[in-house]
Amino acid sequence: MEIFMRLATGASLLAMEAAEEAEAGGFGINTNLLEANVINLLIVIGLLVYFGRSFLGKTLSTRRTNVETAIRESEERKKKAAAALAEQQQKLAQAQEEAAKIRASATEAANAARAEILAKAEQDMIRMRETASQELNSEQERVINELRQRVVALALQKVEAELPTRLNDESQRNLVNRSIAMIGGAQ
Repeated sequence: MEIFMRLATGASLLAMEAAEEAEAGGFGINTNLLEANVINLLIVIGLLVYFGRSFLGKTLSTRRTNVETAIRESEERKKKAAAALAEQQQKLAQAQEEAAKIRASATEAANAARAEILAKAEQDMIRMRETASQELNSEQERVINELRQRVVALALQKVEAELPTRLNDESQRNLVNRSIAMIGGAQ
């Protein structure tokens, strides 16, 4: 507005000068190009300010509104992104905490399972030793019994083979008399 007033004042001064010149010598052409261009520029600028003010005002106002809206939307998106980031960081912290708990419980379970397996293996070894010892003892007894039976069988075979050659009638009588005497003496 101030510029328009200055332009109007400048234009009126120029108009008064032109009127003075016209009175002094009539109407003439101004041969000073600089002075003529300044007048023309002032008139064009005055018209632009007068008619363009509302157009430029609306355009600038619209632009300003658009920029303010974009800034507000950007700030809202920034706030939402910050809130989402904070939420995701909290979820990450919870997930890491849960993973640590799972790791700890898995380690605990693995240690318990290891101890249980070692204890069971120890019991199995003891049981296997006892079973092996029992089997060895029973096998040893079986072998000893078998050997006794063989020895007895061999002794009987040898006795049966030698008995007819060693036992004559007189030896048989002496054996019977001794057996009777032993039975009779035992009574």
